[in-house]
Amino acid sequence: MDLHVDPQQPDNSTPNEPAEPPQTRMSRQQILTLISMASVNFSSMICYSILGPFFPNEAVKKGASQTVVGLIFGCYAVCNLIGSLIMGRYIVQIGAKFMLVAGLFVSSGCTILFGLLDRAPSGATFITLCFVVRSIDAVGFAAAMTSSFAVSAKVFPNNIATVLGSLEIFTGLGLILGPPIGGWFYQSFGYEVPFMLLGCVLLLMVPFNIYILPNFDADPSKDSFFRLLTRLKIILICFVIFTLSAGLGFLDATLSIFAIEKFGLSPGYVGLIMLGLSLPYCLASPLLGYVTDKFPATRSWFMVLGGVATAVGFCLIGPMPVLQIPSQLWLLVLMLGVIGFSLGMTAIPTFPEILTCAYEQGFDEGLSTLGMVSGLFGAVWSMGMFYGPTVGGLITQHLNFEWAASVQGCLGCLAALLLGVYYLCQRPQQQRVVQENGIRHPDERTPLLDE
Repeated sequence: MDLHVDPQQPDNSTPNEPAEPPQTRMSRQQILTLISMASVNFSSMICYSILGPFFPNEAVKKGASQTVVGLIFGCYAVCNLIGSLIMGRYIVQIGAKFMLVAGLFVSSGCTILFGLLDRAPSGATFITLCFVVRSIDAVGFAAAMTSSFAVSAKVFPNNIATVLGSLEIFTGLGLILGPPIGGWFYQSFGYEVPFMLLGCVLLLMVPFNIYILPNFDADPSKDSFFRLLTRLKIILICFVIFTLSAGLGFLDATLSIFAIEKFGLSPGYVGLIMLGLSLPYCLASPLLGYVTDKFPATRSWFMVLGGVATAVGFCLIGPMPVLQIPSQLWLLVLMLGVIGFSLGMTAIPTFPEILTCAYEQGFDEGLSTLGMVSGLFGAVWSMGMFYGPTVGGLITQHLNFEWAASVQGCLGCLAALLLGVYYLCQRPQQQRVVQENGIRHPDERTPLLDE
């Protein structure tokens, strides 16, 4: 990575002194921050993903219907949306480090409490406690992840996509390891142990991050989310983010049932199939982040081409009924790989692209703006995670998985095409402005933050 000197260090050079070559090694602050963010992403995601293999069946035994179970999962996305907007707006007032540590503490406590819910009376009491604990957990998760994105961009201003792409390895590992670890501990030791164990692991991250994460001082900004959304480009990018998370949420809710019924697979094999989605994303994200940082002009077309490829993957994963192609297991696995890789192409450039738009619009270059962009990203992602399982599940119930996946693919294609048309219309205008004013294109490599 093209890393630079710690931005908090003063510049003591004088005009008479020769310019020193740029430092290519990470500073101590950058190393500690990278370790901290990796631990946050991994531990948070592994605790988030352990519910899938066994909680729905346990909830049904305690008197919850399938619809209620879906709402318990859905309330997490809604509360995460609200929490992301609030935390992103007030990150400076709360403090980035305190927000991250407090979010980890709340999430760890809720994970442990969730493991004790099997002792609650069946029926309304159990269901109510599930909603309460899950909702508070979502707010804690929103605080930790919003701060994580903002701090990463603060410490690595010239390599945002590279760092975020590298951190997605740990996010993916948490999502991959959570279900099998949770399922194994559940089968071996019962309902409580998975939550207790992983909740304690997350709790250990609290003193660890208190010790290694530096403090970040910043002044609050008067800017708002509404001003951020006055830019058409940002709205279109948010639509792209929405379609990505909606697609992932749809697959989480429907793919396992489809694979089991269509191909007669066991739940264990379905878990292996899901690796076809997560592994390409984890492996490709660092490389895609590096490329988009090295060549910022590629961000726009990565998002467009990635969105189109994702749409093709969803249309062929069923496949789409009008194509008259029979469902085959190898095609399903292949399309999951396509979706996983194209997801990285589309998602990794979105954060730095929105941030660039915000700075072009006159937002202050500091932690306040980073927090708002991070909160906006988390909120839009949560909207998609609520929409995908809900609407996708309804379409699957009334039609079938093939049609539901096709609808999701068409939605992603629409977002990519709208963004592509916008870029095509804006390019001549940008080139004319550059020629008239003799300024560099905003996509050229310039430091995004000056301390």
